Amino acid sequence: MATVRPVGITINEIHTLGSRLVVRLPYFVVDAFASAVFRGNPAGVCPLERWLPEATLQSIAAENNLAETAFFVPDGPGYHLRWFTPTQEVPLCGHATLASAFIVFTRLQPDLRDVHFQTLSGPLSVARDGDWLMLDLPRYAPVHSQDKLADLERGLGVHVIEAFRVDDDPNYFAVVADEETVRQTHPRLDVLAALHPYGVAVTAAGESADFVSRYFAPSYGIPEDPATGSIHAALTPYWSAQLHRTTMRALQLSHRGGELRCELLDERVRVAGQAFEYLEGHITVP
Repeated sequence: MATVRPVGITINEIHTLGSRLVVRLPYFVVDAFASAVFRGNPAGVCPLERWLPEATLQSIAAENNLAETAFFVPDGPGYHLRWFTPTQEVPLCGHATLASAFIVFTRLQPDLRDVHFQTLSGPLSVARDGDWLMLDLPRYAPVHSQDKLADLERGLGVHVIEAFRVDDDPNYFAVVADEETVRQTHPRLDVLAALHPYGVAVTAAGESADFVSRYFAPSYGIPEDPATGSIHAALTPYWSAQLHRTTMRALQLSHRGGELRCELLDERVRVAGQAFEYLEGHITVP
């Protein structure tokens, strides 16, 4: 397959900087699951022609210091996609997948209606739905985990009604009384970090949406994630069973706010959101 060339940008452009040869890489910041720019979750997106050394990818993600930086290369009819937090590679990231699809649709292949990615969590796809992008995720079955109830209550500082976990995308989920409890949660990040490799979501049935949540992953360099698509692969089946609905509207109650539309399928979960480009530039690496 011929390398896909971006519209108006050049990938892996070699420059001379003083006496050094450097590579300039295109770089974008896209606000995903957002209602406008400065909302939702900002993700770094770096399209590549070929993979750079893993240490370089991790250094770029650490330098960017966003929750995730996404890197992808052409792979057959789609792309191979990877995600890095400031400290490590992760198996799944919803908002950076949505952001990557946005760059494919707006810069690389504007005639596409859907894009397919190969990832550590298997094949993922994103389809256009008007102004919304619909992300197809694996469906994660929550497993009750009451043995961590005391740790979650100590780390979140709230009364937890029910606790469950997902091991494929390691996270604990704490169900609390109501939306206001989620909003007023003041976590002890040192306690939550000790639950590594698990992040922690706190959730409740909503008043301003069908359900609400917040998400903390301090051991991954993410004190609080503003809008997290991947946790909805577990929250959607959980709240579908509680609310007896297969389509729901979800809000993530971070300071930036996240807006998501969720749909439960037999084996998959669809999570839709909007995306807005905030920044376009270049990264310079040796």
